[in-house]
Amino acid sequence: MSCCGPVRETVDQRPGGSGSADRKVLERLAAAADGELRMNGLAGGTFLMGSTDRFAYPEDGEGPVRQERVAPFAIAPTTVTVAEFAAFVLDTGHRTDAEKWGDSLVFQGLLPEKLRSSAPAVAQTPWWRQVEGACWHRPEGPGSSAESRARHPVTHVSQRDARAYAEWVGSRLPSEAEWEFASRGGLEQQPFPWGAVREPDGTVRMNTFPGDFPDGPTGPVGTVPAASFAPNAYGLYNTTGNVWEWTSGVFGGSDGRPVLRGGSYMCHASYCRRYRTSARTAVTADTTLGHTGFRLALDAG
Repeated sequence: MSCCGPVRETVDQRPGGSGSADRKVLERLAAAADGELRMNGLAGGTFLMGSTDRFAYPEDGEGPVRQERVAPFAIAPTTVTVAEFAAFVLDTGHRTDAEKWGDSLVFQGLLPEKLRSSAPAVAQTPWWRQVEGACWHRPEGPGSSAESRARHPVTHVSQRDARAYAEWVGSRLPSEAEWEFASRGGLEQQPFPWGAVREPDGTVRMNTFPGDFPDGPTGPVGTVPAASFAPNAYGLYNTTGNVWEWTSGVFGGSDGRPVLRGGSYMCHASYCRRYRTSARTAVTADTTLGHTGFRLALDAG
């Protein structure tokens, strides 16, 4: 189990499923989508991947630092948004794994008190609540709606859901090496896409947990629009913080869990330093979480 998110088999399995989004909701959300696939072309090259600095997690396989070569490719400047995912669902009728399972995992601090008290806590990571009805268009379960978050990253999507979207637009998920190469923005062995200091000159550069995790937030918690903050030198937004991102990489060992990259709004030094360019974690491919989304990649040409 990762401290950054429990995996599907560690939570109670519930029969049934939840309803699909209302078509009018889908239409309103889809209307906010850009309507075209935007990609930033990168020339590729050789870079030093991984980290063994004092902030790295050796148990995550961040090290050793090694030279990796990446072929030319293109990658999306932002994660896929709620509006873009709505257009996909409207066109294909896709039903996400969270909708099929009938629940998804939500950070307790985002839930109203009544639901926080009634939703089962996940063993070992009790700040995660198994919320019946939570899914991409109801991110905090019944009574919530993603309509006000059209330009935020879509969340509560499994790797299968992400791959289905990628196939729909004729793209794919990035490899782990591609993701890190792009996230670094051309900087060598720096923990952040902009350099060595987390908040240069006191300026907040990414969306992470505001205060000691999990009970001491000093400000709003949750996703922000996918194009928030300044992009890195390659024109990519939020490759650290905001939401974890699915890749096509495999974490290691025999279980074949796919790798997530980038950290999320739940990361904080008091709990988890995985808001760095080399940081990685993994969950099972069918796991859905309120802090996990994805961005797309394409082969060159």
